[in-house]
Amino acid sequence: MSFFQKLFKGIIDDKPKDNSGKDSSKGSSTPYYGTVRPDPNFNASRDAAALQKAIETKGVDENAITEILARRTNAQRQEIKAAFQQDTGKDLVKALSSVLKSNYEHVALALLMTPAQYDAHELRHAMKGLGTKEKALNEILGTRSNQEIAKLKTAFKDAYGEELEHDIRGDISGHFETALLALCKGTRNEDRDLDDGLAKSEAKSLYEAGEKKLGTVDSVFIHILTSRGDAQLCKIFKQYEKLSSEGFAKVLMHELSGDLEDCLLTLVKAAWNKPAYFAERLHLAMKGLGADHNTLIRIVVSRSEVDLQKILQEYKRMYGKTLQQDILAETKGDYEKILLVLCGDQKV
Repeated sequence: MSFFQKLFKGIIDDKPKDNSGKDSSKGSSTPYYGTVRPDPNFNASRDAAALQKAIETKGVDENAITEILARRTNAQRQEIKAAFQQDTGKDLVKALSSVLKSNYEHVALALLMTPAQYDAHELRHAMKGLGTKEKALNEILGTRSNQEIAKLKTAFKDAYGEELEHDIRGDISGHFETALLALCKGTRNEDRDLDDGLAKSEAKSLYEAGEKKLGTVDSVFIHILTSRGDAQLCKIFKQYEKLSSEGFAKVLMHELSGDLEDCLLTLVKAAWNKPAYFAERLHLAMKGLGADHNTLIRIVVSRSEVDLQKILQEYKRMYGKTLQQDILAETKGDYEKILLVLCGDQKV
């Protein structure tokens, strides 16, 4: 039974442990769970020259481009961009855009953005064009820290000349808009010192606003779930189990619907086990006819220096096969290779 099936059934054990065996809710030096590590022999000018050669090679040398971009950290890639501009007088992003194509191009260009720029780009993309990609909005705004949200908002304003909130108000409405705007504030309480009394009272408020009441007071669910940090939310979920025979996630699915349900359920899943949440998103992106390549690229790139190791582990645990196996089945060519390199060389 997968992690979230257990969560929906109300079988909630203690907070999942990290790979060190220590309780992941305890404060300690943070282990590194990314799959991309700094190149110890890094030389920005040398890499810039290698990229120039790969771009100018007849037919383009995608292998060389992959080996550089996917095996350098984001900080190192920013130095390569600067060196390329200085040494050639050209913009690396434009140079690559002129010779690459399709999903491989999307990955390469995503790797050249800073994390904040990439989040801003993906949020803009989710709201512009035909149809709104609500799940992408929920994924980004529902899983980033307060600091990350502040940085992506600055990047959004720098890139597009307007506030992120302005775009949300122009594209979203109702309670869903209220929830997203609350997350945009980037003011969730991230204090690791848990308040048992507050958890108990807010669990009661959620119970009375939903399960105990005919109809649902959406504003109560929005306020509590968008203002509390992950650790405090988990404490609330535990308290809720004392009031109800149903797990909180399952109650949320009964009480809410549509985009608001998905938004708040994102907060619940990410609070309890963020790597499992991303593993589920990746699985759904490759399930059925036609892969959701935007989601696949976004998660692999954005989590490659955060927690992709743990996502790979959760994926194997939840679905009985590795993420790499599904990538091999759903992608091909240079696009497939660059995703696999980003997933790391280790067997999972």
